Amino acid sequence: MYYILYALIWLFTWLPLRFLYLISDISFPVVYYIVKYRRDVVKVNLAKSFPDKTEKERRTIEIKFYRFFCDLFVETMYEMHISEKEIRRRMTFGNIEAILEQNAKNKSVMIMTAHYGNWEWTLAFPKFLPESYPSNPIYKQLRNKQFDKLIYKLRARFGALLVEKRDLLRVMFRLQKGNEVGNFWMISDQTPNAFSIHYWTNFLHQDTPAVFGTEQLARKFDYPVYYAEINRVKRGYYHCEFIPISVEPTKTDEFEITENYMKLLEKTIQGHPEFWLWSHKRWKYQR
Repeated sequence: MYYILYALIWLFTWLPLRFLYLISDISFPVVYYIVKYRRDVVKVNLAKSFPDKTEKERRTIEIKFYRFFCDLFVETMYEMHISEKEIRRRMTFGNIEAILEQNAKNKSVMIMTAHYGNWEWTLAFPKFLPESYPSNPIYKQLRNKQFDKLIYKLRARFGALLVEKRDLLRVMFRLQKGNEVGNFWMISDQTPNAFSIHYWTNFLHQDTPAVFGTEQLARKFDYPVYYAEINRVKRGYYHCEFIPISVEPTKTDEFEITENYMKLLEKTIQGHPEFWLWSHKRWKYQR
């Protein structure tokens, strides 16, 4: 099954991106009006997150989100054949110097980001770094081993050294012991496990449990923390800006890093809400 799926995507993504966007445009009414993929979840999330907006305004965001969702799918698959030259043109990074400055001090960096914009294309980050400074996205292994194999192959294509979530602490100790550095990308807008909730905050007008692991690791290893703000410039083009959250995490108060990240993400979402992944169940638990 894996080889059939891989072959289909391999053939499909040889098409130029402009043609893939035509497929995305055709897919939108199917996903939105016929399949109605998680529309109830999206509708509830938007209603609670934007209580001051009218139903018509929220419906506009909802439709824009599903159009972008279809774009995101074809863009992610397009990674299979996109050239280094093209990805460097379509995915740009700002304030890389801040990351490199920390690496030059022999310090690893914790990069907090979210399911916003095309977070998958940020995996091209190694192409903007010296070879001695790796990019280490953290991922959770998928239950379906064949699909996991496909996604892993796509994500590692540009030289990212992926670290499985369960191995993260061991890898960080190994790098520290070997006097090496890493740049750890943490998807930090997920819902923590019910038994791992340490901090609640007000996020998009709702009580929200926040992922606390990145802050814990940053304070433990004294690694600077940056927020990777991903914005869509136009269709098929993105820019990621590295915004410092804390360059001296051991001097911060408990939960300060986590709270600052959540505020930065909230501001990003409020600016262009259609580019956040509204279809995931972010608010499963109550305080």
